[in-house]
Amino acid sequence: MRAPVRELFRDADFPASDSSLFSSFSTPLAQFREDITWRRPQEICATPRLFADNPQEGQVKQGLLGDCWFLCACAALQKSRHLLDQVFPPGQPSWHDHTYRGSFTCRVWQFGRWVEVTIDDRLPCLAGRLCFSRCQREDVFWLPLLEKVYAKVYGSYEHLWAGQVADALVDLTGGLAERWSLRDLARASSQQDRPGGSEHRTCRRLLSLKDRCLISCSVLSPRAGARELGEFHAFIVSDLRELQGRAGQSILLLCIQNPWGRRCWQGPWREGGEGWSRVDPADESELLSQLQEGEFWVEEEEFLQEFDEVTVGFPITEAGHLQSLYSGKALCHTQELPGAWVKGQSAGGCRNNSGFPSNPKFWLRVSEPSEVFAAVLQRPRVCAAGQAGRARAPVGDRLASRSPASFLGEDYQAVGLHIWKVEKRRVSLPRVLSTPPVAGTVCHAYDREVHLRCELTPGYYLAVPSTFLKDVPAQFLLRVFSSGRVSLSAIKSAAGSPAPGEALPAGEWETVQLRGSWRTGQTAGGSRNFASYPSNPCFPLSVPEGPGPRCVRVTLRQHCQDTQCHPIGFHVFQVPGTGGSQAAPGLLLQEPVLSCVPHRYAQEVSRLCHLSAGAYRIVPSTYLPDTEGAFTVTIATRIDRWGSRARGSSVYGVHRPVVAPAPTCPGGTAGEHVSLQGPGRRTRPFLELGASRATLFSLLQALHSQPGEAGAAPSGGLLHGS
Repeated sequence: MRAPVRELFRDADFPASDSSLFSSFSTPLAQFREDITWRRPQEICATPRLFADNPQEGQVKQGLLGDCWFLCACAALQKSRHLLDQVFPPGQPSWHDHTYRGSFTCRVWQFGRWVEVTIDDRLPCLAGRLCFSRCQREDVFWLPLLEKVYAKVYGSYEHLWAGQVADALVDLTGGLAERWSLRDLARASSQQDRPGGSEHRTCRRLLSLKDRCLISCSVLSPRAGARELGEFHAFIVSDLRELQGRAGQSILLLCIQNPWGRRCWQGPWREGGEGWSRVDPADESELLSQLQEGEFWVEEEEFLQEFDEVTVGFPITEAGHLQSLYSGKALCHTQELPGAWVKGQSAGGCRNNSGFPSNPKFWLRVSEPSEVFAAVLQRPRVCAAGQAGRARAPVGDRLASRSPASFLGEDYQAVGLHIWKVEKRRVSLPRVLSTPPVAGTVCHAYDREVHLRCELTPGYYLAVPSTFLKDVPAQFLLRVFSSGRVSLSAIKSAAGSPAPGEALPAGEWETVQLRGSWRTGQTAGGSRNFASYPSNPCFPLSVPEGPGPRCVRVTLRQHCQDTQCHPIGFHVFQVPGTGGSQAAPGLLLQEPVLSCVPHRYAQEVSRLCHLSAGAYRIVPSTYLPDTEGAFTVTIATRIDRWGSRARGSSVYGVHRPVVAPAPTCPGGTAGEHVSLQGPGRRTRPFLELGASRATLFSLLQALHSQPGEAGAAPSGGLLHGS
């Protein structure tokens, strides 16, 4: 008897139809409307594969869609197995597995959290071949599947036409990216009477970063060379080599990969070009032999002359920590909190405006000398479904419609960030804001995210994100990455301001977030009913001395889909005053001071409690042993602050909050200290395209620029490479 034919998954939310291809039929893609068909990989080739054994076979190639900016960012996944597993959860059944169902799931980082997006594997084709992105070997399908996931997040493939490499890098890594304008560096060098100094230092920095992160370069403005390279097109810098020339001089060559998949450069370092006469024939043979389809070599001077901008993603370690582009230090300590600029309340504008003190304010506490990166990430508007058509993006566990303007960058505000050093106990806000900040963005910029870098000494700091114009509403996420221990908390305004997320009891709260996992045979010990319970992850928590017990909420969240939840719970144990080993299994045989049981089939469980001064251990667990999964423990602590008025000035006070040191686990297994972030937020993931605002920029400079505050900078041009 023949086995029944298995029905393959069909994604009703992103169907194989025009509604998934087009949004407005406003791009050149519209001319292929009648010709595009949808096929599964096994209908395109005989032996489809998700990944290639040889990384070169998985190199990105651009098709008819103008999404070179996204494809360049995808190349970052080929440099890090950690990132690849983060975006493509391992173990998914593919075409030759008996459990194959015609679906794939990827993760995309959206406004503070990783969102899982599931698609079917029907892909757009022309004449039986993939018409959008593809890999160097057309039987490798990780890239077109990820492109479809991204198109689903955006609402359609057409919405991917033009964007910024930096935005896509953040969405695929959860980290940071920097854009370096080669034109600005050249102007800075000429003003300092050091022609070429800044640009050449930048190239040397790229040489040191080439093996650790994604480097992209872009052509924005048309020049003689742009006829060959294309206009508004992004490329990948796949290699850099420093050679010794025959005359003894140093020659820096950059290998450029064109996502179009063809060698478009006819410069002196092309195959057979005169540039190779300057180096040893052995070097020429080696470098030319390693070229893949679409790659070509350029010398440093050519690179600086023909390209306008470089985008660099921050390196990410296998442990998941960002590394500084400048010092190479691991930025192991992370915090993030949501905020909002509310018209008439907290949208005070830039420092030129008298309303600047009303902007959202945050306490940043630095515990040790640290290299700190602080970033402000904007959230796009969300509108009614009838207004946005298919422009939808995941919001929490749902899909919500996004404003069409958000895809064009028209609702981006020009934003900036400034940081002041303050006294630990007393702050006069007007006095502090009248002094120069210790760090600040160079200007307000119409970008999805702006960030600054600074070296901070221990102490308290006041961070104030702002828009350039007053009374423009927007929501944002403030992110902090640091080489040393830091904490972040919001200063509650008198009028209050809406903040997305689940509400904590009234008052001001500081949160610490820790990540871990249950692993079979190692840290998946199960509940207290089992002898293996002491092997579960164990997170230390310290409550300092104070006038009384501290109000604390502990939340455990497992990272899984709603339909795949395990029963979870946790206990909190107090360490006896006599001390002892932090990982002593005997501690876990005592009665806990707080329990979140029975174990529940839920993504998140939590308990609110009051803890006296002392040392504690938080032990999250599944009900049964050897149940694998990843989780996050969030500790929210009420911050005791007081305020008064003195001579017309606001004075703030602060009591030291609960301290959560780096986690350890019994049995010698270490937990992972990942981030410190805002309490209970419901994030609205989004993606946006930057938009040029040169005209408005000039107008704002004329109307608003005053000493002490530069005008708002326009965003860079959108990249499509069509």
